[in-house]
Amino acid sequence: MSRKKAPFNFEVALAELEGLVDAMEEGEMSLEDSLKAFERGVKLTRECQQALAQAEQKVQILMQEGSVPTAEPFALDDDEDEDIEADDEDDEALN
Repeated sequence: MSRKKAPFNFEVALAELEGLVDAMEEGEMSLEDSLKAFERGVKLTRECQQALAQAEQKVQILMQEGSVPTAEPFALDDDEDEDIEADDEDDEALN
């Protein structure tokens, strides 16, 4: 029976890393526990750095010229423009 590894979750890993740092800073851990926590912290740091590098690569690919949609001003048809002006006049009449 094989154990499936849970998918990496950056936020969970970062929270665990912060917890390890806090626990180690308190100074209440034994030397053995401190070494285990440090080892786990190094592993989490590497995993987080790898996830950040992958995310940066994805952003760079998306930002390459031609792959980023550009915003264009919304242009109204003449009929739509008249409808908006009529709605504005109706609103003013109600006030």
